[in-house]
Amino acid sequence: MNIGRPVPRSGSGSQEAYAPELLYATFNQDYGCFAIGTQSGFRIFNSDPYKEKMRREFKDGGIGIVAMLYRSNYLAFVGGGRNPRFPPNKVMLWDDASSNIVAELEFRSDVLNVQLQRERIVVVQRNKCIICSLEIKPRHLHAFETADNDRGALALSGGSQSSILAFPGRQKGHIQIVDLQSCVGLTAVQEPQSTSAALPVHRARSHSRGSISVDSGVTASTTGPASGVYPANINIIAAHATSISALAVSADGTMVASASEKGTLIRIFDTLNGRLLHELRRGVDRADIYSIAFSPDNTRLCVSSDKGTVHVFNLETKQGAGQQPAPAPTASGKSGNRHSNLKFMKDLLPKYFSSEWSFAHFRVANEVRCICGFGSERNSVVVLCADGTAQKYSFDSYRGNCVREWYRKFI
Repeated sequence: MNIGRPVPRSGSGSQEAYAPELLYATFNQDYGCFAIGTQSGFRIFNSDPYKEKMRREFKDGGIGIVAMLYRSNYLAFVGGGRNPRFPPNKVMLWDDASSNIVAELEFRSDVLNVQLQRERIVVVQRNKCIICSLEIKPRHLHAFETADNDRGALALSGGSQSSILAFPGRQKGHIQIVDLQSCVGLTAVQEPQSTSAALPVHRARSHSRGSISVDSGVTASTTGPASGVYPANINIIAAHATSISALAVSADGTMVASASEKGTLIRIFDTLNGRLLHELRRGVDRADIYSIAFSPDNTRLCVSSDKGTVHVFNLETKQGAGQQPAPAPTASGKSGNRHSNLKFMKDLLPKYFSSEWSFAHFRVANEVRCICGFGSERNSVVVLCADGTAQKYSFDSYRGNCVREWYRKFI
């Protein structure tokens, strides 16, 4: 997520607090590592416990987007900053084992987001979501039209057994859900082997490079296999009345969480049938949601915003043996989240009074925008902040009290 210095506005935090060299920060698929893009290169860190794993400095420019492939030696880059290392319309696949670019994809317009999976590269442009094969010579597999997606909203399940992709629909506030494992195309053109056969995790140094120029005007609905773009089944969810600003898919691919540009509600849907499972309230005031993350066991959700706040919600509908719902100044429901004391009058009062509120929340230092992911312990969250700090917070699952465990400066 681009968490660098924002355009000055009320509530965006002190401008002096932002790290001028930081362009981008992102977690890997299981939150175990995170990567940052800087004005002069990129760095990789272990999340919890915190430790810098490696850094690469380039003399000729910055990295505006970084995407990790679990803990492998492959990353995807897009140039950015004052002097971009690569053009903003190109995705470069980097093999850190050889410190070399091994493949590149060129598009007609700027790339806003990139995510990697073991077999695919997913690229977001303002009105497109494009899927290519992840190999030395990438192939264009699918292309989907979207509504204006200036934030690059995109989510891909991180589990090894699922490949659920979520991105904005063609209509404002809608979400498109695609099961990539059911898509025609990848299995038809690739041997039934592991990804490492086409893209080895440790390979000899090579200066050969594969490239593809993608015509982003092609759509999956109008183009058949002859052109290299394959059809896919799409599930459409009408999630919000305003544009989608953030998305997350659970590791097993069963749930998708979304927030709109208004930023007050987070809705969670079943990816298979589109059924609304939870409606969670972050707050009343408008906010820019910068990240949503499911816990590995799908029992919790954390949400961060430009206000420097992180909210943790409980998604369990039943309490296990020995567990109790989290008490709060307001009445607590079966899920452990807070509810209004007037919930019993929900049929007579506005919808606000029937909302579920987070059972735990905290505000990061300097109140800068941030992204969040779950830590190595179940009751912990790691936060990456635009002031160049990583912070770990633990929370009491009964009372919801939050304590900062550590604070590290990564840039």
